[in-house]
Amino acid sequence: EFADDCIGAQATEKAAELEKGEVLLLENLRFYKEEEKGDKDFAEKLAKLGDIYVNDAFGTAHRAHASTAVIAQFFPEAKYFGYLMAAELDNADKILNGAAKPFTAIMGGSKVSDKIQLIESLLEKVDNLIIGGGMAYTFAKANGGNIGTSLVELDKLDLANSLVEKAKEKGVKLLLPLDNIVADKFANDANTGVAKTGEIADDWMGLDIGPETVELFSQVVAESKTILWNGPMGVFEMESFEKGTRAIADAVVEATEKGAFSLIGGGDSAAAVAKFGLENEVSYVSTGGGALLEYMEGKELPGVKAINE
Repeated sequence: EFADDCIGAQATEKAAELEKGEVLLLENLRFYKEEEKGDKDFAEKLAKLGDIYVNDAFGTAHRAHASTAVIAQFFPEAKYFGYLMAAELDNADKILNGAAKPFTAIMGGSKVSDKIQLIESLLEKVDNLIIGGGMAYTFAKANGGNIGTSLVELDKLDLANSLVEKAKEKGVKLLLPLDNIVADKFANDANTGVAKTGEIADDWMGLDIGPETVELFSQVVAESKTILWNGPMGVFEMESFEKGTRAIADAVVEATEKGAFSLIGGGDSAAAVAKFGLENEVSYVSTGGGALLEYMEGKELPGVKAINE
C-alpha cells in the first residue's frame, strides 16, 4: 500500500486497514520541515500509525530528526534496532572495543578537516595509521614539500604537523605516501608520471599514490589483524588513478582471508570496494558514512541513544 502523505486522514486510515503481511509505504517525511527539525508533535502524529518502532536507518542515526530519534519516546516498551542497524553497531564495536592487534586504520579522501576528530580518536587505539588520498598533500605541504597544484588545505598545515607529533607521542606508526601518480590536469586522459612526495612539479597535481607507496601500504595492511578503511587513496573514479585504491582493497581482502576483521567505512570507500566487486570479500561494508564517522569519534548518535534509553 502507498499513502500520498505521511500524516493525516489517509495515512491513518490505510495504517488501520492493513492486513497481516501487508506493508504501507508513507510519502517522504522530509516534505515536512518538522522532520529535520525534530518536531515532537510531528513525531507523535507518525507514532500513532503503528504499535512498534523499528529503526533500521544507520545512515541517518547521527541526525536528531523526528522519525530517527524523537519518535522513539512514544514507544517506551516497543522500540528496537532493525537487523542492519544492529549489524552496523556490532561491527563498529568490534573496532572500538577490543580490536585484535595489529590494528591499522587507513584514512583517505580529500580533506583532513573532515577526519580530524576521527584521526585523534583513532590515535588512542591503532598501531598503524595510513594516510593517503587528497589529504596526504596537506601533510606533504606542512612538511615543506612541493605539491604543485595538488589539493591542499592551507589553513590546516599546523594541524597536520600536530597530528604527526601526536602519533609519535602515542607510539603509533604514521605512514604517509612516499611517491605519487601525478597528472598535468584533472582528467582521465591527462599526461601522467610518478613523483616523490614533496617533489611534484609546479603545474602538476597528485591524483593517486605511487608504486612504492602501494608496496609499503599493502604490506602493512596485509599483516594487520583489524582494519578500518575510510576514504580512497586517489581519484579511483577515473581509471588512470584507481590503481592505488585497488591495491589497498586487494590488501584488505588478503588480510581478511588470513583471518583479519575488516570494516569498510561507508561513502567513497564503500563505492570503491563495490566498483572492484569486492564487497563480499571483506568482513563488513558500512552503509553509513557520516553516522559511522561520528560513532567512531566516540559521539553518541541520537538514533541509537533514543532506542537505548
